[in-house]
Amino acid sequence: MEEKMKYGSLVFEKKDFVMIKRYVQLNHYIEDYAHKDALEALEENMSDAQIYDLEDIPEDIVRLYSIVTVRSELGWCKTFQLVLPSEKDIEKDKLSVQSTLGASVIGLSEGDCINYGLPSNIIKLKIKRVKQSPKHFKVNISEEVFTNVLPKYPKNQFI
Repeated sequence: MEEKMKYGSLVFEKKDFVMIKRYVQLNHYIEDYAHKDALEALEENMSDAQIYDLEDIPEDIVRLYSIVTVRSELGWCKTFQLVLPSEKDIEKDKLSVQSTLGASVIGLSEGDCINYGLPSNIIKLKIKRVKQSPKHFKVNISEEVFTNVLPKYPKNQFI
């Protein structure tokens, strides 16, 4: 499995971008190194992200509340819904965007691959399916807030 992104970079809906950026900034003090590495990689990759309005974002992008199926190179599959940290529930397959797997798949698309796990036990995963949930943020993020976050990431493409 090759680690190439279908769209060339991470892709975010505008509100997802702002909310995830805020969560990442709040978690600079995590001591779990695998988790911390995933969040740092996410933050770095967000600097080159493509950002879309809700009505324009491609349907196959992993977003908050997406239902995602990943397949390992060993053949097993796992389906989960990506949610905010306060909504995580492992028993109901609701995975936090701040978890190692959540931070690794957000902004990717169907067909994209990741390396997942600890350095001594890396597993290659491929995103097999992304289904969008009808649930979206009920939060209204003003253009002013968005434009205050975006200048910190000058390479971003707002589409």
